[in-house]
Amino acid sequence: MNLIEELKAYQPFNEQEEKDRKLILRCLETMPDVFERSNPIAHMTASAWIVNPKRTKTVMCWHNIYRSWSWLGGHADGERDLLKVALKETREESGLTNVVPISDQIFSLESLTVDGHVHHGVYVSSHLHLNVTYLLQAEENEAIRMNPDENSGVSWFSLDEAVQKSSEPWFRDHVYSKLNEKLRQMQAE
Repeated sequence: MNLIEELKAYQPFNEQEEKDRKLILRCLETMPDVFERSNPIAHMTASAWIVNPKRTKTVMCWHNIYRSWSWLGGHADGERDLLKVALKETREESGLTNVVPISDQIFSLESLTVDGHVHHGVYVSSHLHLNVTYLLQAEENEAIRMNPDENSGVSWFSLDEAVQKSSEPWFRDHVYSKLNEKLRQMQAE
């Protein structure tokens, strides 16, 4: 199943996901270069909400650009398999090697604004990240390490502590809290 089919079949969790799903679908259908960073308006990204087997903790990194504790993930850079992107970015940003998807299904959707910033000495204009999030699992006792090109720290936090550690209000209140709520509902089923 391709991403457009997956998104059409995806059951949004809330109004934010429904509206973002429509936006992402529109961009996929009208922007042939949306999987590339060269698109100055929006590009596809994939993120990971990485939990331990008990599903009581998650991995966060101190993101150098956003200056906040955040989830792991990154740009598609031409790759259309966004689960593959989430796994690759997790390994690169955390050093975790034994990370596996809890499901190959989309866990969450977000359209995220990115303010203009300097990356590797080059100015990047403000744009959108059209993000697909996957739920991954890793063992807490596996060694983790930071990636100085991306972050200045990587750590496990309790689910609630992870939300509190973020200094980005939108992520804290509308993304990380939502991911935890979805995880808790999934566990209750």
